[in-house]
Order: sequence, then structure tokens, then C-alpha cells
Amino acid sequence: MAPKSSSPAKKASGCACSSKSCCGGLTTFFKWFAILVAVLAPIFYVLDQNVDKFYVFNLPQLDAVTKAAVDAHPGDTKAMVKYIVDELKADVTVSRYVNTDEQWMFNNAGGAMGAMYIIHASFTEYLIIFGTAVGTEGHTGRHTADDYFHILTGTQLAYVPGEYEPEVYPPGSIHHLRRGDVKQYRMPESCFALEYARGWIPPMLFFGYADGFFSTLDFPTLWKTTYLTAEQMLGNIVKGKF
Repeated sequence: MAPKSSSPAKKASGCACSSKSCCGGLTTFFKWFAILVAVLAPIFYVLDQNVDKFYVFNLPQLDAVTKAAVDAHPGDTKAMVKYIVDELKADVTVSRYVNTDEQWMFNNAGGAMGAMYIIHASFTEYLIIFGTAVGTEGHTGRHTADDYFHILTGTQLAYVPGEYEPEVYPPGSIHHLRRGDVKQYRMPESCFALEYARGWIPPMLFFGYADGFFSTLDFPTLWKTTYLTAEQMLGNIVKGKF
């Protein structure tokens, strides 16, 4: 008869941690994470269903003022920008939310590079002039807001997988990137646009900052972008604009 083992067999454990405190910590983390999601999900759902109530700009208004600027000053981007800002500032429904301090800064996002001037920034909308005098190309990003690119000068091209021809957007046209969609885009030469986004803006900032932190390392531009964006967002919160 085979002798019995002098040491009892160890029971298999489903935990790969070296101590019970490790497993307990992970369990606690996931428990509180689940609670947080359960609490925030319905709040976000309700806010998302009513996000349009926070908008102050409207699409027909921006389309009309852009087309009027293109007709009044064809090919003259500087004059168009002044025309658009002056028209919005004269509109009593949005005047207090329009930034007339024309400060430009570089913007690197999705591999593309250009410059922008922030006309408005809040938690649910932003309105900027974006463009470049030398052309650029990149990834649009996949965003939590609808983006409307009103072309002022130049031409923008866009591409989606499965198509064999580009989408072409000349001056006066609008390139609508729907929330959650993604495209490759290109501005072959000089191109400027009035860009309007409506939806949840803060999550878009990760895309806007990624190239600066992990590629260009242009910290002065990152600081200027942060300062001016925060100034606009917080300033609009004070005005009651979410």
C-alpha cells in the first residue's frame, strides 16, 4: 500500500494575486467603478437627450453668414473672418457669446497641422476659424459632437473606406462630419473654414491635445490653447452658457 503524503495538497485558487489584499483591492475597485457607471449613465443619457437646449448658435444662421461672407469677399480670407465675426457680434441672440479678440495659435490633431482662432468655446459648442496657407492632411478623429466645416477659401477633400472617389468641398459648401463618424481629410493647398461643433465638447479635447503631448511637444502652444479654451469655457459658464 502506497504511503500517504506527509503534506496536504494545496487547494487551487482562482486568484493570481500573491495576497488576499490584492484581490480585495481589485474587487473593491471594480465594485465602485460599476456603481459610478450605474449612477452616471442615466444622468448622461438625460443630458444627451436634451443637449440641444444648450445651443445658442443655429445651423441656418451660420450657413447664411458664411455664404454671405464668401459672396462679399471672394478669396479674401481676412475680410471674410471680419465679416463673419461682425455679423455674429451684431446678432443680439449670440453677441455676448462671441469672442472678438482674434488670437491665433497652431493646432496639431490627427496628424494634420493648421492654425485656429476661437470665436466661441463652451461645453456643448465651439466655433472657430481653422485653416492653413500651405495645405495639410490628417485623420478627422471620432467625436462626441457633430462637426460642420463651412469652407471659406480653398478646397477640402474627404475620404471614407470603400469609396473610390473623394468627397469635394469648395468655398460656400459645408462638410458635415456626423458624431461618431471618421474620415481622412485633406486640404491640398491654402484652405480656411468656419468650423462649428455641437454636442459634448470636453471629450474632443483629448484628440486635440494628443499630438502636442506625444508628437510635437510644442508646450508653449499647448499652454496657449489651454489658457484661451479655459477662458472661453469658464467665461461662458459664468454667463449661464453650458
